[in-house]
Amino acid sequence: MALSNAKPTLVQRMREQLEDDIVEGRLRPGEQLHIDEIAERFEVSRTPVREALQQLEASGLVDVLPKRGTYVASISPAGLIQMFEVMAELEAMCARLAARRADAALLAALTQARQHCEAVGMAGDPNAYYHANEVFHQLIYRASGNDFLVQQTTTLKNRLKPYRRMQLQVRHRVGQSIAEHAELSAALQAGDEERAARAARQHVLVQGERFTDLISMVNQRNLQPSDN
Repeated sequence: MALSNAKPTLVQRMREQLEDDIVEGRLRPGEQLHIDEIAERFEVSRTPVREALQQLEASGLVDVLPKRGTYVASISPAGLIQMFEVMAELEAMCARLAARRADAALLAALTQARQHCEAVGMAGDPNAYYHANEVFHQLIYRASGNDFLVQQTTTLKNRLKPYRRMQLQVRHRVGQSIAEHAELSAALQAGDEERAARAARQHVLVQGERFTDLISMVNQRNLQPSDN
């Protein structure tokens, strides 16, 4: 299976920049987002801005209120941790089934994806690593052979996408993630269901714990007086 080397689209780049602004506190909970201002900022038309905001709404980062506008959603750190806990169990279930059901072609694709993650990670670009990481995880979902599980896992993953991406900014996290991928991949190659489930669960739970540190920093920043 060939790995995608496609560059992020305009909408994707805008969405990711707005994700960063929200998660890092530059755009604060309750703040209104004006389409015209965003379009001017990125020097684009209103259409791709609407698409980017729709994606942000799907991930739970913004609320679109009829006749009132689009606002940065109020984010509960406790709620995020709860979602990470559920995500860890969904990932564990995918890995357990993948260890049982993955054929030789999928296992080869997983190895290729893991190696690609390592190469990108060594380059020191957390955002590029995140996109390579997405391919690795999607292959595990696919290898589970359970379409309903894939649907549920993907839905929650999309809600957590900005946070799973941002936690890679934590010092040394990419290196740790690469090591965790190696353990998970070894379990999948060995067909060890429980080892694979345990590795996948811990991989996501570590993300949740590290994101707690990021949330603490964001909350402190949000409490600071505005410069306006």
